[in-house]
Amino acid sequence: MTEKASLKRLQLSNFKLEALLSITLSINENLSTQALLQKYEKIIRDDLGIGKVVLFSYNKQWQCLLASGITDDNYLNIHVETDLLPFREITNLTTMNHPKLKGFDVIIPVFHKSIPLAYLLLGDIEEERDGISPVIKHLNFFQTLTNILVVAIENKRLYAENIQQESLRKELDLARQMQSLLIPNPNDLPHNEHIKVSSYYQPHYEVGGDYYDFFYLNHREVGFCIADVSGKGISAALLMSNFQASLRALFTDDISLEKLIHRLNSIINNNTKGERYITAFIAKYHIDTRTIYYVNAGHVPPLFFNGTLKFQYLKNGCAGLGMLPELTHINVGTIVTKPQSRLVCYTDGLVEMENDKKEEFGTSFLEQAIVNEKSIELFIWKVIQQVNTFRGKTPFFDDISMLCLEF
Repeated sequence: MTEKASLKRLQLSNFKLEALLSITLSINENLSTQALLQKYEKIIRDDLGIGKVVLFSYNKQWQCLLASGITDDNYLNIHVETDLLPFREITNLTTMNHPKLKGFDVIIPVFHKSIPLAYLLLGDIEEERDGISPVIKHLNFFQTLTNILVVAIENKRLYAENIQQESLRKELDLARQMQSLLIPNPNDLPHNEHIKVSSYYQPHYEVGGDYYDFFYLNHREVGFCIADVSGKGISAALLMSNFQASLRALFTDDISLEKLIHRLNSIINNNTKGERYITAFIAKYHIDTRTIYYVNAGHVPPLFFNGTLKFQYLKNGCAGLGMLPELTHINVGTIVTKPQSRLVCYTDGLVEMENDKKEEFGTSFLEQAIVNEKSIELFIWKVIQQVNTFRGKTPFFDDISMLCLEF
């Protein structure tokens, strides 16, 4: 080997090391994706004399990260899945008849554990220029350089996604905390000689579209409600919050249930423009007369147990709130309670919970347990335990809420 050839080889080796070091340092300095691509482009085009450079990378779908030295837009017709994926090794394209790859000399695939990460297309290679040429003999260097670049860009994307997801997680956690303030804490519900109330709430996501409430209208009357917003997640939770505020503002001791339902239906229609609705069971209980007045607005019927082995599902009411622009008829139901009567209100996520055989949980266990359990707190606990046993490995698909009262 001549001294001149040895010198040129040494120069090329030094150049490769410096180029890899430069890219690595730029990555460590957390330069932007655009800055990394500019440095990569300079190395390939200015330092190595490559006329055309097109780089495809995979990020959920194949996309073109870099197109440099291109005088037309024919490269936009290249489909990675059909035109490039068949190439598993560095390939000289000058001897191939591939219409879409015409104008390129070399294709360099970049893989990680047999998974394609990127494809680099090179064209107009200056093999006779002074200095570093001929680069056609050193295409593995391009492959290594491209691998480092693509992995770095992918890591930057994943890091940004993790930051975004962490921010979203914190926002959802805050939303969950805010929503928990809107729903009564089971420990704050009354448990006295007139009425005993207990509850359970489990959102499918961090926040949910289920809602229950209980409050005194005056010293001798209470109001309570359980509701379910169509849909799930943040949008359902927002609509639920609006419903809670509206119900609390409107539900007073001097408003009739018919008027209350009409007002709520109007508010929901105005807010959702008919795209969502709310099913709800809304009731008023007179302590002195032991009478429940209720409206079931399209909700799954609550189970009423009168204390003497008789069951009744409370269905009187109307369509769901927001389903219709106007509710033409509202049927108010009436129930006179006896001592130890119990009312079990729940959302459909409970009774529609399926097991691995696609069987629904249903209401039979509710009827059995409401008779046998000594307290409504123990009743709720037994029901949830039974649901978990019933579903097995089947994941929850909906929010689950229960509001139980003993009179």
